[in-house]
Amino acid sequence: MPRKFRVAVIGGRPAPINGAKELDIDIVLVHEKGAYDEAIAEHCERIIHAPLTDGQAILDVLRPLHEERPFDRVVTTTEPAAESTGFVVDALGLPGVSEATARALKDKALTRELLAKHDLSPVRYRVVTSVEEATAFLAEVGGPIVLKPVDGVASLHIHEISEPAQVAAAWETLQAAGITAPIAEEFLSGPVVSVDSFSFEGRHLTIGYSEYRMNERFVEWEVSTPSRVARPHLAELRALTVKLLDAVGLTEGPSHSEFVLTPDGPRVLESHARLAGSGAPELVRRAFGLDLNRMFLTVLLGIDELPETSPEPIAGAAVRFFTPDAGTVRSVDVAEGIPSTVRHLPKGEVPLVFLPYLDQLRDEEVAAVIQKGPGDEVPELLTVADCVSGYVIATGKDADDAVAKCDDINDRIRFSIG
Repeated sequence: MPRKFRVAVIGGRPAPINGAKELDIDIVLVHEKGAYDEAIAEHCERIIHAPLTDGQAILDVLRPLHEERPFDRVVTTTEPAAESTGFVVDALGLPGVSEATARALKDKALTRELLAKHDLSPVRYRVVTSVEEATAFLAEVGGPIVLKPVDGVASLHIHEISEPAQVAAAWETLQAAGITAPIAEEFLSGPVVSVDSFSFEGRHLTIGYSEYRMNERFVEWEVSTPSRVARPHLAELRALTVKLLDAVGLTEGPSHSEFVLTPDGPRVLESHARLAGSGAPELVRRAFGLDLNRMFLTVLLGIDELPETSPEPIAGAAVRFFTPDAGTVRSVDVAEGIPSTVRHLPKGEVPLVFLPYLDQLRDEEVAAVIQKGPGDEVPELLTVADCVSGYVIATGKDADDAVAKCDDINDRIRFSIG
């Protein structure tokens, strides 16, 4: 009889644990009260509560369970719990993403330091503590720079600066947000692409590669795969991804690395030791045939083997968020005969996942979810977290076809803003 596995999952929106019981995996979910869909309990051995950013608190609730029946892994799908999960991994002596690796990826200055140490992806950067230091860095670079939080996520508080007069305003905005020592980097000009990977026992397999459409605030409102602009650089991107993951000490689990295709070649933008957001694992499944949500548990536990070679695409896939203007929704009109499944989030319901119903739409070639209705407020699109009006997801014969299907549905669903 095969032995039963046990995994602690810290926080997040844990789609990967769907079906864990059928795989003989006992899941202990650690989360904060009210921050998760209670329906997830059917997939769990139990749910316990602790602050997700407090490694010691998480360890305190998990250690007694570990002593009774050891965990095989402690993992997370969410950025805020990365370092605290690493703390628990280290304390229990388990394989996984260590606290040092989690910190190396969260702290963008430390990421840059490690890349420079390994002679990878040269980018000029500096942590600055005043307007004067930021202005001096701008002068040294001699071209546009970016000021952003050293541990920022979701495109929040990113300021592109090309003239000294712009520094003070950006600095004031950062200070108001509690960011006292941002990182300044040379502005990387070119398309942004990403590589989704999976690692096991120190071997890194690159899988999907995607590209984005974004607004002037660097908010990515569309993801499509496989990336057309990445294709000519694919060998270099794959090699750089492996070297990046080695440099930060990642040995197992999913990762998501973003790059800018500059005139001087690909440069690392940032990387994360987790599944990507914005539905990327589902796009990878549709376009490349590998289910990262399943691999999240099965490869680490030896249930499935990590493939030997990177897969070739079998289709194209895209997700596009609705981007109506900010304001109060007066109406949402869906064209008759729309060639797509359309789901509506019930009035007043607050979704506890970023893309509601995504797991229920796996078999739909094209589907849309509308999350706003009359009387609801649409926020200004300042960060990916503001993409809350709904989305379209599509599979196509290639990425261009998938994008065209998303664009078509987007044009047939009209938000009237008052």
